[in-house]
Amino acid sequence: MKRSIERRLVVMFAIAALATFALASAALYAVLQSELARHQHEELDTNLQNLRYSIERTGDVERWHRVVLKLDTLTPADGRVRFWVLSDDPRFQYGKGLGEVEAMDHDADGRGTLKLSGQAQPLRTLSVAIDAFGERPRVRLVVGSDWPGYGHTLRVFLGALLGVSLIGVLLVILAGHWIARVGLKPLEQLSREAQALRPRRLSQRLKLDDMPDELSGLTAAFNGALGRLEDAYRQLEAFNADVAHELRTPLANLIGGTQVALSRQRSAPALEETLQSNLEELERMRSIVNDMLFLARADQGEAATSLVRTLVETEVRRTIEFFEFVLDEAGNTVAIEGELTAEATIETSLFRRALSNLLQNAIEHSAPGARLTVRIEREAGWVWVKVCNPGLPVAEEHLRRLFDRFYRVDVSRHDRGQHHGHGLGLAIVKAVARMHGGSVAADSAGGVTCIGFSVPAS
Repeated sequence: MKRSIERRLVVMFAIAALATFALASAALYAVLQSELARHQHEELDTNLQNLRYSIERTGDVERWHRVVLKLDTLTPADGRVRFWVLSDDPRFQYGKGLGEVEAMDHDADGRGTLKLSGQAQPLRTLSVAIDAFGERPRVRLVVGSDWPGYGHTLRVFLGALLGVSLIGVLLVILAGHWIARVGLKPLEQLSREAQALRPRRLSQRLKLDDMPDELSGLTAAFNGALGRLEDAYRQLEAFNADVAHELRTPLANLIGGTQVALSRQRSAPALEETLQSNLEELERMRSIVNDMLFLARADQGEAATSLVRTLVETEVRRTIEFFEFVLDEAGNTVAIEGELTAEATIETSLFRRALSNLLQNAIEHSAPGARLTVRIEREAGWVWVKVCNPGLPVAEEHLRRLFDRFYRVDVSRHDRGQHHGHGLGLAIVKAVARMHGGSVAADSAGGVTCIGFSVPAS
């Protein structure tokens, strides 16, 4: 069963209301109980003081009979209030069950409780000792109150509290249900708008204007995700178009060359030449496919594994030696500058592949006889390897996209008048840097363009 936010809100409203009513009822019940007890004590104290005044001024048996009549008059028929006078002289005693009263415990203020035989509930008592006067010896006056209305009042009040609390909780549940439905309407609107999104309308976004503050962040984040998906989809479309374009040329060359070879009878050397040309085009296609597979593995999070600690300058020199023939043919030279003692933890095959792409890119975009520079820099735990070449400056909008797949700057920068790569070289440099946890950078100023990547320093 799916969990409902509305149901959860209603349950939480009900729990909060139940807890609130329970605490309020307990507080009211305690206050009423305290007030009733205080009222009962005041009644006991009033009766006690009234009789105490009379007994203190009674010193003989004749006047004591008047006190007894007064006690009889003040004792109600229902026995709600009772009086006892304890004395060593039987003539000055009053009340029934004096033995039980004498055994009663009381505190220093004279307060106590008395459980009489045949009585369901104990009596609250208040007593005071009265000094001897005349013939009357020292006596103790005890006033007890049963007050059956006391417990009844508490029971009725408790029942009323329970009833009001239950009704209140039910009303809160109904109100909470309505409040939850009204409060969740923006979510329903958000859901409807999200369901209306279609792949053909990639620029469509959820509306932020009518959203409450609590949902604005979620809506903005969702719109941001839609924007990133749109960018990724656009890049994928462009990538597919670029792949088709890159593969179309060698395929067209293969088909055209083969058709020409088959158009008439050819000699063995001519057919061999055609096959050689086809092999070159196939090699180019294989290179494109291999580079695409490598980038796909990098996108899936593949990291460099065969890491070794090595001197960066040594790996740079070995890579430059591999380009010795190409450099001689172009008349270019390469110098190594910077932190020649810097060490890094790298996978050497990936490092050389990235540096080879940078060197190839620099050679393609440099004039014959140009001096190229490989700079090794150490910066905040990273070793940067940058290949710099003189040439036409690269605009800022191009610098930001140099590492995109199949992206090429305007052909006017190709001083050779030809293009050797297929637009994945710098994308591979970025992938190698990411596989080492590093990053890439490019800048162009003063007629010099520098493109590089970073690897973790040892």
